[in-house]
Amino acid sequence: MGGSLGKCYDPSGSQFGVPTYPWRYAPKGLATRRQLRARGLRPGGQPIAAQVLRPRYRRGPLTAYLYRVDRAKKVRPMTPAKWAALAKANRARRTCPKCRSDAGYVIPTSLGMCVPCAYPEDQRAA
Repeated sequence: MGGSLGKCYDPSGSQFGVPTYPWRYAPKGLATRRQLRARGLRPGGQPIAAQVLRPRYRRGPLTAYLYRVDRAKKVRPMTPAKWAALAKANRARRTCPKCRSDAGYVIPTSLGMCVPCAYPEDQRAA
């Protein structure tokens, strides 16, 4: 491995504290949280087994932590209470604080209100 990829290769963990591999060079049996989730798994409280680094120009490297697939647990199913809480949170994100109506979309945080309330003069012209 040459150049910047060689700086990210530390399988013993002596430099970074955990075994470290370059991006896309992790050994089999290890996966990121997203990869575990795609398989219907979660880390389940296990410690980080390794990490992968991807060098970036002008900034520090991107880091992804890896977990052992054989120690991962199945994702817990959503309970009715969790579904209700999620629906309530999404409804709150769609409700305009000014007119108190459901906008039908998530209110942009940059506006802080629905589009018709943020730009009332544009709505009269239409």
